[in-house]
Amino acid sequence: MSAFASDPGLDDIRDAAGHDTEVDVAVHLQDGTVKLSILWTQEILLNADDADQVAQALQRAAEQARRITAARGPDRSTST
Repeated sequence: MSAFASDPGLDDIRDAAGHDTEVDVAVHLQDGTVKLSILWTQEILLNADDADQVAQALQRAAEQARRITAARGPDRSTST
């Protein structure tokens, strides 16, 4: 089982150039770090609506990460 939870709202986001590249935003459920992945290549071209969805997914992930780290308390390290 993965410790990362991916944002399901990005399942249909694909490269605007038609290269079938995907993007994933995930939160590590134990340490609250946010992972942004561009799958199958090093870059992705997004149309404006898809870029908006990725930005919103990153904002949701940041909020979830803040809740996770707040629950952990200030005395625990986030190093991996």
